[in-house]
Amino acid sequence: MRYVVLDIETTGLDLRKGHRIIELGAVAVEEKTIIDHFASLINPNKKIPRNAQKIHHITDEMLTGQPCPEEVFPKFQDFIKYSTLVAHNAPFDVAFLRHEFHRLHLDLNHPYICTLDLSRRRFPDLSNHKLSTVYRHLFRDRPNIFQAHRALDDARMVAAIWLAMEGK
Repeated sequence: MRYVVLDIETTGLDLRKGHRIIELGAVAVEEKTIIDHFASLINPNKKIPRNAQKIHHITDEMLTGQPCPEEVFPKFQDFIKYSTLVAHNAPFDVAFLRHEFHRLHLDLNHPYICTLDLSRRRFPDLSNHKLSTVYRHLFRDRPNIFQAHRALDDARMVAAIWLAMEGK
C-alpha cells in the first residue's frame, strides 16, 4: 500500500476568491518508510497577499522563474498514482488540489486520511490541534528540525505524526 503525505501553501484560504496553490510538498510512504518525495514552488502568475506571506514567507520574487501549474500538477498526478493521500486538515488541501487538477482537466479521486481529525479523536485534551502542537505532543524529546509552513517540511512532519498515531 502506498500513501502520499502532502502539504500545500496557498495565496489565501478561499478558492472562491481565486486563491491558488504556490507550493506543494509530499512524501511517499510504503511499509512505514518514506521512499520518495515531491516538492515544488508553483508560479500561478498571481500576487501573494501580505497576510499569506506573513504565514509561509513565500514572496512573489521567490516564484519568479518557478514552474507553472501546467508543469507541476501533471507530474504530481503521476507521483500520487494509486496512493491514499494523507494531510493535516486534508479537506482543505484536497479541495485546493482538486481545483487545480480540474483547471487542467485532470482527475483527483484519491481516498484521503486527515491527521487533524485523527489527532482530535486521539488527543481531545490538547489545547489545539495545530500541526506543530500535535508534533510536540508526540515527540517531546525530539528536536523540531522542520521549517513550519513550508510544504515539504510540513509534509514530513505530518508523515511522522501519522505514522506515530497509526503505530506504524
